Amino acid sequence: MENMLAVLLHVASAVAAGLQSGAAAVDITPPQGVPMAGYYSIRYNQGTHDPLMAKAIVFEKDGAKAAVVALDLIHVPAPIVERTRVMIEGLTSVPGAHVMISATHSHTGPEMGSRLKNVDPAALAKLETWLNQLPNRIAQGVRQAEANLRPIEPKAAIANEDSVSFIRRFRMTDGSVAWNPGKLNPKIAAPVGSIDPRVTSLFFGQMATYVNFANHLDTVSGLAFSADYAGALARIVDSAREAGHVTLFTLGCAGNINHIDVKRAEPQRGPAEAARIGAILAGDVLKSQREAKAMSITGPLRTRREIVPLELAPFDAAEVADARETVALYGTAKARPFYDQVKAFRVLEIESRQGRPLEAEVQAITLGREIAFVGLPGEIFVDLGNQIKARSPYAITIVVSLANGALGYIPDRPAYREGAYEVVSSRVREGSGEKLVEAALRLLQ
Repeated sequence: MENMLAVLLHVASAVAAGLQSGAAAVDITPPQGVPMAGYYSIRYNQGTHDPLMAKAIVFEKDGAKAAVVALDLIHVPAPIVERTRVMIEGLTSVPGAHVMISATHSHTGPEMGSRLKNVDPAALAKLETWLNQLPNRIAQGVRQAEANLRPIEPKAAIANEDSVSFIRRFRMTDGSVAWNPGKLNPKIAAPVGSIDPRVTSLFFGQMATYVNFANHLDTVSGLAFSADYAGALARIVDSAREAGHVTLFTLGCAGNINHIDVKRAEPQRGPAEAARIGAILAGDVLKSQREAKAMSITGPLRTRREIVPLELAPFDAAEVADARETVALYGTAKARPFYDQVKAFRVLEIESRQGRPLEAEVQAITLGREIAFVGLPGEIFVDLGNQIKARSPYAITIVVSLANGALGYIPDRPAYREGAYEVVSSRVREGSGEKLVEAALRLLQ
C-alpha cells in the first residue's frame, strides 16, 4: 500500500511539475463603417469578409504563468497594450508583464489611431468606442484560455516555404534601391536581401497550434474586414483538429518581405490570393506535425523585459512646416503624393516628441531551455530577426514583430544607406534595429 501511494505521489508530482497550456479565441471585429487601416487616404469599412480575432495561449509551470496573444489588426499601440495588461491582471492570475500582445499586421482591419485627420465624426466615434472596449475583449480571451489550462507536452517543427514570400526591395539597373517596383519591371536588377522561409509551429495536442512566419499580411485589400492569409491558414488547420481548436498566428520579421512575385505578371490581390497562401502554409504546418519533436520542458518558465531607448530619426524646421501642410490636406481632393504623406506623418510624430527617444519594449518568454518567444515592437527587417535566431541558445526561438507596441519600420543598418519607403517612414535613427537585437540576446542569455 505504501509503495502504491509513493507511485501515485510521484506521478502527481511529475504532472504538477510539467507545462500546462490553455487556449481561447474571441471575436474582436469592429462595427461597420469605421476607417480602414493600410491606406494613405481615408476609406471606410463596408462589411466583413471574415472575422477579426484575438487568440491567446496561456502557459503555467511550477506556479509561474505567462501568455502570448495575437490580434488580427495592423498594429497595437502601446497604450492599448498597457490597458489590456492591467485588465488581464484583474481578470486572471497572469501578471500583465508576462503577457506578449502582438498584431498579425492585417491591412484589412480598422485604423488604429495614427491617421485620423479629417475623418467623419460619426465614424470616428464608432472607432473610439470600439478601441475603448478592445482591452476588455482581449482580457476575456486570456481569462478563457487560463480556464482551459491542462497538462500538454508541446511538440515543435520547422518547415521551409519559399514560394509565397519575396523580398520587396530591389537594386535597379541605375544603382538605386526601389520598394515594390512593379511586376515584370525591366529596370529590376536583383532583390536586396533574402527571405526567411522558416514556418515554425508549436503543437499543443488538440487544443492549439502556434504558427510563426515572416510575410506581410497585405494580400486581400479592399474595404471588408479580413484576417488575411493568417485567417485562411487558421481555418484549414482548425478544420483538421477537434472542435474548439485554436490556431494562433504571429508575424515574423517581415519589414522588407511581402507576397508579390515581380517575376510573374498575374495579379496577386484579393481573398483568393489570401486563401492560396493560407492553404500552402497550412499544408506546411500539417505536414510538419508528423515530424514534430516533443519538447520536454524541464526548466522553469521565465519572462523578462527591457525598455530600449531609440534615438529619433533626424529632421529640420523646413520639413516640419512642409509636413503640416501635407497632413492638413490628408483625406481631401488635394492630398499630396504618397511619399510626401509618408514623410509628413513621420516628421510630425517625431517633432511632437521634442527630442524624447522612443521607448521600445523587448520581451522574452522562455519555456525551459527549449522554447523562446521574443517580442519586438515594430516592423522589423528580416536580417535582424535572423541574427537573434542564429545567436539564441534555445532550441526553438520565435521572433514576433509588432509585439507590445508599434514603432513603425525598423530597418537594418544597410537599408539606411539604400533609402526607399521603409527608411523614409522610419521614426528611428540608423542602428536602432541592432540595439533591439542585442537587447533580445541579453534577455535570452
